[in-house]
Amino acid sequence: MIDEFAKDNLHGRLRRDRQALLWKLEGLSEYDARRPLTVTGTNLLGLVKHVATVEARYFGEVFDRPSPEPLPPWQDYDGGDLWAAEDETRDHITGFCRRTWAHSDATIDELRLDAPGHVPWWPEPSPNTNLFAVMVHVLGEINRHAGHADILRETLDGRTGMRREHEQQIDEEARAAYRAKIERVARSAASVEA
Repeated sequence: MIDEFAKDNLHGRLRRDRQALLWKLEGLSEYDARRPLTVTGTNLLGLVKHVATVEARYFGEVFDRPSPEPLPPWQDYDGGDLWAAEDETRDHITGFCRRTWAHSDATIDELRLDAPGHVPWWPEPSPNTNLFAVMVHVLGEINRHAGHADILRETLDGRTGMRREHEQQIDEEARAAYRAKIERVARSAASVEA
């Protein structure tokens, strides 16, 4: 009974957080969805592509259920999943994402939480795992990158929130006052330190 509750709960959160990440692309121009927003090149469409690739590997290869999507061998990882190439449209990447979700959901639905898996790219001592551990791991990956996406999207246009229904109207004046207050405190702390 607890296994089914845990599996359903984790799977529900996985579905919710996938949508949250994908929502960060909504309403953006092609340029804003793709452009590098950090010194390391982090960009929103690349985060979506990366998370889908991670999910395809974990719920595919790990359980000997390879993704129907072509993926380069994990040994050849070159960071190409962290950005969208010129010939990759947003629709192509979000389609890949949704097809990956369907494949992952089928894996989750068909396997027990203790179903064994093997992650060859995990370091020793044990690349052996199970569905429960992989679900927790992938949920952590999605949330980590959704947090990155939150900050990138806020940088672009000030939009924040986990889902459309959580989004609030931006009060620019209140936001500026709040930011100014934090800046004053930071400067005050820096002057005490000096």
